[in-house]
Amino acid sequence: MEKTKNIVAKTGNEAFAEGMRQINPDVVAAYPITPATEIVQIFSQFVADGIVDTEFVAVESEHSAMSACIGASASGARAITGTSSQGLALMWEMLYIASGLRLPIVMAVVNRTLSSPINIHCDHSDTFGARDSGWIQIYSENVQETYDNIFQALRIAEHPDVKLPAMVTTDGFILSHCLETLEMLTDEQVKEFIGIPPERDNLIKSLIENKPITIGALDLQDYYFEHKRQQAEGMRNALKVIPEIGKEFGDKFGRYYGFFEEYKLDDAEVGIVIIGSTTGTAKEVVDQMRKEGKKVGLLKLRVYRPFPAEEIAKVLSKLKVLGVVERVEGMSGFVSPLYSEISSSLYHYEKRPTLVNFVYGLGGRDVKLEDIRDIFDELLKISSTGKKEFTLKYIGVRE
Repeated sequence: MEKTKNIVAKTGNEAFAEGMRQINPDVVAAYPITPATEIVQIFSQFVADGIVDTEFVAVESEHSAMSACIGASASGARAITGTSSQGLALMWEMLYIASGLRLPIVMAVVNRTLSSPINIHCDHSDTFGARDSGWIQIYSENVQETYDNIFQALRIAEHPDVKLPAMVTTDGFILSHCLETLEMLTDEQVKEFIGIPPERDNLIKSLIENKPITIGALDLQDYYFEHKRQQAEGMRNALKVIPEIGKEFGDKFGRYYGFFEEYKLDDAEVGIVIIGSTTGTAKEVVDQMRKEGKKVGLLKLRVYRPFPAEEIAKVLSKLKVLGVVERVEGMSGFVSPLYSEISSSLYHYEKRPTLVNFVYGLGGRDVKLEDIRDIFDELLKISSTGKKEFTLKYIGVRE
């Protein structure tokens, strides 16, 4: 007899907190910030009620939160934190230290725009700003993915061939504060999946074994380059580890994960690349336009770091026209960040799509079905005429 599934209604923040509870990390250090406050607020109640035996450290800033996680992880502990927007920006210095020290810290990030002007709503400027900090980045379309991703992120980060910190993101307010159905795993299932942390060198182990090690020492011309090269290799190794863990998760629980999801791309002539919760809106438009006989599709990017360039290029190179749809303005004066990387991945293909860039939803501005339809209409127009009249276009802004 099939076991009854545990279907509940949870917000993205609640999903993060419940996932953290089931992981039962050794240390959580955090400072609250909207719209991520509920994550650590809920988790702190789990600590107060004795549901977890986590050491909860209420620090005075996000910079201190990451510093405390670095100290804990360097001592061999499983460490988790959560933040958003300016909080992530305040951690900037420590993000690079965490990854440079090869510490498998996990961070729940609720995507929120960076000030100024002050704004508390969703876009991806915070985590995209941290794209080169050496952290694995996994994005979520819905609350279920938010929950599932945190367990996989821990396994990926702790893998002996990776040993890098990982952030899992969810869109601020759109997912963080909105109820969706969620199929929760049992505590026993989570415990079995995440397992015991793989053995790694750490400060406590070195003291117990009387074999002292140095962490975070001065590293000048003699070895800095070699250590950075090792760190970069860890990120490359993640390209192999991520799909392996995604398949293991799917084999156990029925939900499979890779670098991205293809949606009706098999015979598509035009398509878009998109990240996060807006994917659901875009899928609805794809379905509508398919009923009208228009060959459209989309690729939802789940993993932005490491960037799966070869895998993406193989899928997208067959399209006639491709729109890269981003919830971030890269301030390059040319195009936004994801466009540059998609373009680079396709550069060596003799047959590749015409590429255009769309920026939408900055500061939490709503994106509507008709906005996504307008994007597809632009792509179909380029496909039929063969003329590209722009490279970057803003969707839903008063110009």
